[in-house]
Amino acid sequence: MTQCNRSAAADAAVLAARRHAAGSNGAADSNGAAGSSGAAGRNGAAREQARSTSARFAFPRLASSGRCAARLIASATLGLALAGCGMSSITSGLGGGMFGSGSPAPNVKAVTEEQLLSAAKADEGATGATSAGEIAAGCPRFLIWPRENNVTVYETGRVGDGLAIMHRGEITKTARECSVEPGKVTVKYGFSGRVLLGPRGQTGNVELPLNVYVTDAKREKLQTEHLKVDVQVAVDNPIGYFSAVRTVTIPVAEGARAGEYQVFVGFDRNVPGAG
Repeated sequence: MTQCNRSAAADAAVLAARRHAAGSNGAADSNGAAGSSGAAGRNGAAREQARSTSARFAFPRLASSGRCAARLIASATLGLALAGCGMSSITSGLGGGMFGSGSPAPNVKAVTEEQLLSAAKADEGATGATSAGEIAAGCPRFLIWPRENNVTVYETGRVGDGLAIMHRGEITKTARECSVEPGKVTVKYGFSGRVLLGPRGQTGNVELPLNVYVTDAKREKLQTEHLKVDVQVAVDNPIGYFSAVRTVTIPVAEGARAGEYQVFVGFDRNVPGAG
């Protein structure tokens, strides 16, 4: 099964669970309303009893445990994030991102972890490249490696099951600045994003590995760097954020131009349970 199909299956499972819960609530509300109408003709006490009964049937799990309520919120948040199978390329602009936002990406004054982290937190509904002022002519582009802008981690043996999702990582913001010199170009690049806790996620630290590649005009990999990001998440605080900034110097081959090179970042899927 392809990555897109697995994500679609996970999305369908999460959304189906949410629709089932919504349908149960709707049915309970209707029954409660009907009971209240009938009781209204008798006395106020019967009306209150009908409403109380409706509430108990509509939210049995929420009434039993505050922890269950928090986990339901976390699951719903991740279900929304998984609603689309393929998010648009992070650096290709807005309007086609996973939330369909058309608002412009926030600017950053410089490529720093603090600036990128603030951009990710301030623009939760959109994905895109941030602007760090004027980009030097011939500066290599900084992009997301194809289909690696997100990674979903499931319980062992349950890859593709939307109800077995532990957490999901997403790269949502990127920025770069360059220094072009004879025979070389130095790129300072940064990215930020978020981690969403899934239905089977646990409170604690989430560590996600990433890869950074430098490629030439033929997209052949010239350099590779392995990174890790750490994010703290909790059942009652199911979204955490991360940012990272690095610098890479790229030798420019004779006859080549600095702008022909590209820098990519993407999640490493070689982790247990990654789908």
